Amino acid sequence: MSKVFVLDTEKKPLNPIHPGRARMLLSQGKAAVLRAHPFTIILKEAVFNPDVEPLRIKIDPGAQTSGLALVNDSTGEVVWIGELQHRGFQIRDALTSRRQLRRSRRNRKTRYRKPRFLNRTPNTGWLPPSLTSRVANILTWVKRLSALCQITAISQELVRFDTQQMENSEISGVGYQQGTLAGYEIREFLLSKWNRTCAYCGVKDTRLEIEHIQPRSKGGSNRVSNLCLACVPCNQKKGNQDIKDFLKGKPDLLKRILAQGKKPLADTAAVNATRWNLYENLKKTGLPVEVGTGGRTKYNRTIRGLDKTHYWDAACVGASTPERLITNGVKPLLIAAKGHGTRQQCRTDKFGFPVRYCSRTKFHKGFQTGDIVKANVTSGKKVGTYVGRVATRATGSFNISTTDGLVQGISHKYCIHIHKKDGYAYVA
Repeated sequence: MSKVFVLDTEKKPLNPIHPGRARMLLSQGKAAVLRAHPFTIILKEAVFNPDVEPLRIKIDPGAQTSGLALVNDSTGEVVWIGELQHRGFQIRDALTSRRQLRRSRRNRKTRYRKPRFLNRTPNTGWLPPSLTSRVANILTWVKRLSALCQITAISQELVRFDTQQMENSEISGVGYQQGTLAGYEIREFLLSKWNRTCAYCGVKDTRLEIEHIQPRSKGGSNRVSNLCLACVPCNQKKGNQDIKDFLKGKPDLLKRILAQGKKPLADTAAVNATRWNLYENLKKTGLPVEVGTGGRTKYNRTIRGLDKTHYWDAACVGASTPERLITNGVKPLLIAAKGHGTRQQCRTDKFGFPVRYCSRTKFHKGFQTGDIVKANVTSGKKVGTYVGRVATRATGSFNISTTDGLVQGISHKYCIHIHKKDGYAYVA
């Protein structure tokens, strides 16, 4: 697993240590657990003149998931890695639903209202809440990790997808497309869009080729909405057949491919809109910020033989990546942004009408919704051990969201705290 963070008695960061050494310090009573995620211990004795090694935090920002890594530039050791799942699209959907409900209420009110548009100018650099949350999530973890270890530099992948070239590959002429990175953006986007699988047979971990859904000879274009990925056998078998003729015996597959091809570039737009905002906010930390391209990240990851994941991409961001990365035994901490609850005074149905009251009391029996707890149930129909985020009730009967699903009706008497609510869920 990743190394354990260590703080001294004044909560100043020391060098992260191996989990085995952390267990020894805990068993000898020389340290105590400060927090569970990421796992951090605090020493009970002072450390004078510690020799703390500097670390670099590396970030691979994405629309849905971002990668984080702590790397020692001098030794090449990957100290800690994490994968941060954003909730930007959930925020977007919630705002869309609220807007629709408000519009419905206004239609039910016949009182005339003067139009209110073009009278509220957004601030310079304003981003929608769904995009702001992505930037805020990354900045939150940069701040947290900076308090747990000695971070002296930041590396960020400043990726940019050219949506104009994706929509029309000939828009800027041949000169724009030629070069060592010609077509890179389209290939990387298609790999992400089609989940690195063949669109026709679903095979993975094989050579994939860019395939025209509607052949050029049958009127198809080079627009990204007409491109997919296909393995070599499927590409050769299809040839220049019309997609409807090739999949005439598989109507469900045909429908899915056509729908996936027209899928909007929402992820791409989110990355483009937030990349400079994130960069400017990282510079405000006062640390030197290095930026790298997606091509550099892919090159670094490929020559080091690492798998395609968000956290390994983060470890390979920028020209500062050591020639040899020590990754033995490092496991990622999976982080999912969950928010800090809601201020709704009542819950509503799908039409926006209130259905039940929400308690204004945050804490029940010493717990609050969002805490990570461990419940050892010793009697009743639900005997077992459950670990996950808790949803509290005033009655003391809680629900626990575990990795295997939701467990309802667990008494507070069986619950013990593992991690206080901080707006995130974790899988170690």
